Amino acid sequence: MRQTRIIREPEFGGGARNMAVDSAIAGAVGSGRQPATLRLYGWQPHCLSLGYGQRIRDADTDTLRQRGWDLVRRPTGGKAILHGDELTYSLCLPLDHPLASGDIVESYRRLSAGLLRALDILGLSASANPADCGARSQPAGPVCFVQPSHYEILVGGRKLIGSAQLRRKGVVLQHGTLPISGDVGRICHVLSFTTAEERAMRLARTRERALTLERALARAPSWAEVASALERGFVDAFELDMRPGKLSASEAADTERLIHEKYSNPDWTGKR
Repeated sequence: MRQTRIIREPEFGGGARNMAVDSAIAGAVGSGRQPATLRLYGWQPHCLSLGYGQRIRDADTDTLRQRGWDLVRRPTGGKAILHGDELTYSLCLPLDHPLASGDIVESYRRLSAGLLRALDILGLSASANPADCGARSQPAGPVCFVQPSHYEILVGGRKLIGSAQLRRKGVVLQHGTLPISGDVGRICHVLSFTTAEERAMRLARTRERALTLERALARAPSWAEVASALERGFVDAFELDMRPGKLSASEAADTERLIHEKYSNPDWTGKR
């Protein structure tokens, strides 16, 4: 298997920076300037991220401001995620990489093996949601973790890892979120709902259908333990030649440009 760069960032960043870094890496990988890259990171402060095509009116911007939490729009699709006590991964692959072959659903299936192996290392038995299973069984809502999509990771029928993918300009960028602790339902406090009853219903549904790693394991693993398991899971599942790395000078410069031009720009965040 080809060489893969891993970037672990124990110092957590804000929403605009995190999305800018992922986009800068995707650009470098897509142009052939960098090898396939797995990045593991966290968020500080908490951040509500909207999917690429999601409506800005889904976010309760006043409450986010009051809590001092960030708001950002991802380059990948899907619904809203509240990032906080979690590990997030981004995987950037050239389009001709063996792990990226086939269509999006096929690559989700293939990459789920690395996530399942990571959870196995942590002592957790999980499964990948079959393609199209339940995808249309419930009305659409603003919360990502209510409804599992193709090959997302479930424990006891409840969603644990959500992922989304973008294919553009010679690169596959896949984002994934693994909540470690906290209340999976608190996202509903920073989303807009027509009535208090609707908010309460969405809150209860989110808590019913999603869970954290701490709840699944009955213990609270550290971020570093989860990061090590995820790295090992990808190595074991795909026999990757994983090499520690960091952002290049050009990636760092692209990150700063993308923060200012895109991810902290209200025209991007509020574009829908």
